[in-house]
Amino acid sequence: MPYSAASDLVVFSHLRWVWVWQRPQHLVTPFAKMKDPSAPTWFVEEPVPAVVDEPVLCQQDCGPVTRVWLEIPRRAGQPAAPGFGAPGSENYGTLLQEHFRKLGGPAGPTAFLFTPMAIAAAVALDPSLLCYDVMDDLASFAQAPEGLRLRQRRLLTEADVVFAGGRSLHRSVVEHRKQGCHLFPSGGDGAHYARSRKLRAADKPRTSKVAGYVGVIDERLDLDLLAGLADALPEWVVRVVGPVAKIGPASLPQAPNIEYPGMVDYAALPAVMAGFDVALMPSALNEATRSISPPKTLEYLAAGLPVVSTPVADVVADYTGIVRFAEDAAAFARACTEAAGDSLQDQDRRSAALRARHDWDAIANSMHSLMRRAAGAAENKEETA
Repeated sequence: MPYSAASDLVVFSHLRWVWVWQRPQHLVTPFAKMKDPSAPTWFVEEPVPAVVDEPVLCQQDCGPVTRVWLEIPRRAGQPAAPGFGAPGSENYGTLLQEHFRKLGGPAGPTAFLFTPMAIAAAVALDPSLLCYDVMDDLASFAQAPEGLRLRQRRLLTEADVVFAGGRSLHRSVVEHRKQGCHLFPSGGDGAHYARSRKLRAADKPRTSKVAGYVGVIDERLDLDLLAGLADALPEWVVRVVGPVAKIGPASLPQAPNIEYPGMVDYAALPAVMAGFDVALMPSALNEATRSISPPKTLEYLAAGLPVVSTPVADVVADYTGIVRFAEDAAAFARACTEAAGDSLQDQDRRSAALRARHDWDAIANSMHSLMRRAAGAAENKEETA
């Protein structure tokens, strides 16, 4: 069956829909709107250990998508997030196929993967179109599952269309796939974050400046840098907002002027950023960040915040002249102090063209067009075979 707006879209993701709002949600939401409302968009998540005797499919309606996950029998020593391919989930794809068939869905849905670990489950659906979005170098992350690189090579070979979420990622992907790989760095929801500007203007004057970070707190953050920054700016507040993942909470630096408010819903992030004077991107310079292209840069700029970042390759390539770069705590402290006095008008002028180019809806539209084109090419190939 050729790809069409009437086909079911089945998305496989290592990130849960109800967790931090990231690239999958920003892309899949407009994808769902482009489809026939009668054709569901399924968001398939990693298995979850539970008190069950045998694997059980669960689902939950979440606005534009229907979440689907597999509950598998809990076992001793099993990780809390066992991932696609975990013992007990071998028939995930078959169970999905049977579930969709019972609901009357068409054969040959479009499968869209954010992780190569789900390739077996996706292929079991016999998709009419197989798409892969390389949003991160997942094999370089802490606790990366065994076999991820091997599955990625297979998926890069078999996918009808491949997208890469940053310049460095794109360069690494084209080493294995010369054609059909398209660069789409992450975007920003300008209208959503622009609300921070009005909230900040209406806020009461604060006694302390705030240097803030929003995002997942994991091995990609330079925790020593954060500790040093708090020490170098004792009169400032260093506010680190987001969930802790893959590292122990005890490893987080502690100081009287460091705050950890925890995870905040996407809808509340503009209000959170309204409380910042300077936005931080304190990425550790390690293997896990070698290929990252953080979307939060655009989010911070849309919120009207000056940004101080470590010199991550993709950020340097795209934001030199807009973002301040520093590598150690002393340089970060100086950059924060200088950035707090920046002119918002000048910053907006320098970043306006870039922010306009990287709108999430425009990115999703372009990717969607390439998916349709790839489906048409595959259909023509079958007809002439």
